[in-house]
Amino acid sequence: MPYKTQGTIGASFDVVIVGAGHAGAQAAIALRQNKFEGTIAIIGDEPELPYERPPLSKDYLSGEKSFERLLLRPAKFWDERNVTILPGRQVVAVDPSAKAITTEDGSRFGYHRLIWAAGGEARRMRCLGGDLQGVHSVRKRSDVDQILAELPAVQRVAVIGGGYIGLEAAAVLTKLGKTVTVLEAQNRVLARVAGPAISRFYEAEHRAHGVDIRLGTVVEAIEGTSGTASGVRLADGEVIPCELVIVGIGIIPSVDPLVTAGARHRPDHGVWVDAFCCTSLPDIYAIGDCALHANAFADGAEIRLESVQNANDMASVAAKAIIGTPESYRSVPWFWSNQYDLRLQTAGLSTGHDEELVRGDPEARSFSVVYLKKGRVIALDCVNAAKDYVGGKRLIEAGGRATAEQLADPTIALKDLV
Repeated sequence: MPYKTQGTIGASFDVVIVGAGHAGAQAAIALRQNKFEGTIAIIGDEPELPYERPPLSKDYLSGEKSFERLLLRPAKFWDERNVTILPGRQVVAVDPSAKAITTEDGSRFGYHRLIWAAGGEARRMRCLGGDLQGVHSVRKRSDVDQILAELPAVQRVAVIGGGYIGLEAAAVLTKLGKTVTVLEAQNRVLARVAGPAISRFYEAEHRAHGVDIRLGTVVEAIEGTSGTASGVRLADGEVIPCELVIVGIGIIPSVDPLVTAGARHRPDHGVWVDAFCCTSLPDIYAIGDCALHANAFADGAEIRLESVQNANDMASVAAKAIIGTPESYRSVPWFWSNQYDLRLQTAGLSTGHDEELVRGDPEARSFSVVYLKKGRVIALDCVNAAKDYVGGKRLIEAGGRATAEQLADPTIALKDLV
């Protein structure tokens, strides 16, 4: 039976989901899969139906996938499951006592349970020139559409940030014939997510494809001509000429309305949730990129995970809590990145590792890096090595241990070490 929501509000739903990305869409799907019969609404700040974000910096930017192929489900799917989609609405306030949210246009919606799946906004450059035309992030469809509209007049691109987004965009733009320079503040690319062996491999690959990788580089300003970006000025005074700048320096969790409502949080690190994705506010859950949680595969440390796996698994946890069959969140984190003809698959979290083993031959462009902590396998980075990824993921989940010789020997299947 649908819940009754108190108060006189324009429209009320048993479950309101804020955010129309992977997490929000999967939350609605999981509720229906678990026989939830109440009313559901998904409120998104973009005009589109829920769609995949990871292909934006890969297949969509390259033109290999149309936007229609990025849709998580067609319109008919949501209609058949009686899920109301309310696109193009920015939620600006949450009132836990009235169980209501307010959107930017002043509309108010009531809820019995609220699932916050708003993700995050791309972090902007704070330096001079960060708001010039030709300076872009890769977070939404509209970001990439604008880049694509400008590309015909662009030959030189500066990519600020050597993480997944920056390197994926660099790979695509290089294949499209652009001259690309990657500017990374740390002394290696992918420093936040991988060990030195993976970083050096990808630096070499990009350089082999003609990308100019600059490490330990501090951006001082983005210069412009007639309001349009024309170069990136570095702290040492050098100017990197370009007609387009892509900024990939992370996200800021979109949680301000929850924070204002009193949710426990950590500044710039999202809102805190328990093992069932409940926030500190009554009947409000948070999932996906914006949810700060104690993760079993980070030795209980409170972290955020920006991944499709985390979005989907947290969505299922929240749905089960809402229908009264709670199951705590415990999933091996996994990620992937496609660059050129390389598929990087990561299982686990390598942060805090004390040993790093290379398995296979990087020169063969098919190998893995195994990360250990006190003799326990905690993560793997697998480059064109799908079998290692599958077996390694099982090994991590089991808290597996093996000798360095076994792990480094590619003739021994990792699944056999579980």
